Amino acid sequence: MTSLRNVLLATLIAIVGATMTLAGANAADAILSGTIASAAGEKLGGVTVSAKPVGGTMTTTVFTDASGDYYFPPLPAGKYRLWAQAISFQTAKADVDLAATRKQGFVLTPTKDFVRQLPGNVMLSALPEETEQDKRMKRLVRNICTGCHTASYALQHRFDEAGWNAIIELMKNANVYGTFMGNERKPSAILDYHQKELAAYLARARGPGESAMRFAPDPRPSGEAARVMFKEYDVPLDPDAGLPNNFVQNDGSDWSLGTPSVLIPGWGVHDAWLDLDGELWFTCNIPNRRTTIGKIDSKTGEVKLFKVPAVNGLAAQTHGMTRDPNGIIWFNVNNGRGGLGRLDPKTERIDVYMPPQGMSPTGGATTVDYDGKGRIWSSAPDGALRFDPVTETFTEFKSITYKTPNGTGMTYGAAGDRDGNGWWAEMTLDIIGKGDSATDKPREVKLAPVREEMDRVSADARKFYETYNQPDFNNPFPWAQGPRRMGTDKNADVLWVGNSWGANFARIDTRTHDTTYVPLPGGQQPYHVAVDRGHNVWTNLWGADRALRYDPKTSAWTAFDLPTRGAEPRYISLLERDGAPMQVVLPYFRARKVAVMTLRTEADVQALKAQASR
Repeated sequence: MTSLRNVLLATLIAIVGATMTLAGANAADAILSGTIASAAGEKLGGVTVSAKPVGGTMTTTVFTDASGDYYFPPLPAGKYRLWAQAISFQTAKADVDLAATRKQGFVLTPTKDFVRQLPGNVMLSALPEETEQDKRMKRLVRNICTGCHTASYALQHRFDEAGWNAIIELMKNANVYGTFMGNERKPSAILDYHQKELAAYLARARGPGESAMRFAPDPRPSGEAARVMFKEYDVPLDPDAGLPNNFVQNDGSDWSLGTPSVLIPGWGVHDAWLDLDGELWFTCNIPNRRTTIGKIDSKTGEVKLFKVPAVNGLAAQTHGMTRDPNGIIWFNVNNGRGGLGRLDPKTERIDVYMPPQGMSPTGGATTVDYDGKGRIWSSAPDGALRFDPVTETFTEFKSITYKTPNGTGMTYGAAGDRDGNGWWAEMTLDIIGKGDSATDKPREVKLAPVREEMDRVSADARKFYETYNQPDFNNPFPWAQGPRRMGTDKNADVLWVGNSWGANFARIDTRTHDTTYVPLPGGQQPYHVAVDRGHNVWTNLWGADRALRYDPKTSAWTAFDLPTRGAEPRYISLLERDGAPMQVVLPYFRARKVAVMTLRTEADVQALKAQASR
């Protein structure tokens, strides 16, 4: 009986707490709700329902429950655009004025061709793999053709063999931003070597005739994944680009339009964090005149820009960002050389610290993190840097293995552990570097190759790969693990590495260096890793429009689908505050938005349901 009383009491407290939260909302705020069904009358669970104020920049998204019902959090009075969507159904839309309407249902109509609605992971899974040759080509598409964009971008289109050959010809000469490189670098040797057979494979899979692809969409969200609420914040166009206000015709919000076909001009959203007061901060890695980092007011969506001058007259670019336990925001600054920026969110003051001459700068695909001793770690092109905020001094750690016949080990992700050590990923070489703070010397952990892919390579191709030198991160060997970005458990001695080509987590004991591998479900590819207080491991899937959570205690995975198609999040961060729901931040690189996902309990939803029925 005591146990039952405790459960009932906890439930009552949760409901009362949720009700108090609602009561604290504006009196004019309304609970928008409704029911969604199919044309056959079936109540549809897991349908994505989004609302955006007319003329506004914030989109709120919820999902229907098992009964087909949805409940928004309190929304400010006004006129909204409302839409509901699920794969294989046409997008349903309505205009709602909350002053007159607080309930809006939809009947979804099936659509014959839903391929353009699909996320990248479903596209990749559908590629044919009946033969060994198919498997080799599928791996090339997965590793080489998605290094710059999600697979849904390219595979939403159909081309004959000549058309795919032309696409490959362009892509082997373009960089990650879709910019034609010309004579600045050699073409991708892998695409060049496999171009003819790859074009033939893609023409069979996505040619003008009958497709060899077999599409199998994932189940719609349910349970916890259907209770979450998203807030997506638009980041404005760069006014110096001289673009019209209606330049963006597709921002990924309406799946029926497919994956956005351009990198939407803006401020180059890459990493993002919520500060301890719940305001959003993001980095900008695209050259521009106005901003190094930006702030988004989480209540209004207003964007404020902060510039650190660069030597070329532009704003200094930045890529990596972290929030330390004291709430200070740290980020790398590329003002011509490469250093660290410190921002106090309360005062909005920025201080910049530069490594001394002769020491490597921050740079590369820079990641910034903090360790358990209060120091800040940042990627450097050939290792990592540790910064001590107390003494304002840098310590340099060089990669042990850097130049090899098959590629250069430029640093990608970096992280700090609770013992004060730093870690970094040499993505092209499948090596994890360690900055040992006990000795101030580097160490390294070598990841095992993906053996089945190594065995699958043909004899002729193997001869080619023996002399192949990888020009950058996104042209890997078929058997590469591809450690991209990583995160440590700040309450345990574990480093989790997102192996983007190996489609797994590498779990590394930070003291013994013992390494094991945890495959992601369905071959989905991790990008960055964050670990919460409960030791759960979170990752963003830039090619799948979703985030995953892994529970090491139960080996259970939970998928959280994003409301935007072609989002391409390159980072994931968490805000955990006592007495408040967890919030997960996902900056959309392609769609130029920053999303905040709030985990809602069943009690939260029931409180909304009760208020909506009054």
